[in-house]
Amino acid sequence: MGSENAALVDGKIETSEKKGPYNVFRDSPLRYMGYANEIGESFRYQFPKFVAPSYMLAFGYCFLDSASTGYDEWNKEDNGKSERSREVRTALATFDTLLWQTFASVTIPGATINMIVRASRFAVSRVALPVTIVKWLPTAIGIGSIPLIIHPIDDLVDYSMDNSIRKWMKEEETDKQK
Repeated sequence: MGSENAALVDGKIETSEKKGPYNVFRDSPLRYMGYANEIGESFRYQFPKFVAPSYMLAFGYCFLDSASTGYDEWNKEDNGKSERSREVRTALATFDTLLWQTFASVTIPGATINMIVRASRFAVSRVALPVTIVKWLPTAIGIGSIPLIIHPIDDLVDYSMDNSIRKWMKEEETDKQK
């Protein structure tokens, strides 16, 4: 997939490319299920009833990845490296993954594609073009932009979380170890 998906594990930020076992939700084409809502946003004006189910698919993916991360964290050996209990580590890993997926796979990309399609519709409506092109070109532009926005958004969310919530969660553990 090319991007690094970070998660807070045992109080440390880990990425799926640098280390860790294979994660079907992040290291396979299933990762693109998180972008189902962008397809829905692209087709919003042609098939408005398609939008809500596309968000349900994307959030379903987010919840499954979060549950899988929590399950994996629950089944990890403690090694005595963390002061946190198994329950707290599991809850934090699950929360971290759900928050990351919600921003990187659903919220930010959905809003971005919506704006791209809306701006494209505005632009093509101002030019004398055949009706078919006016109707479908913004959708094609929206779908075509998905591969271009994935990695910058993933990186933005990683950076934002690394410098906010993950930093805070790590400091919480550091404070407890003192």
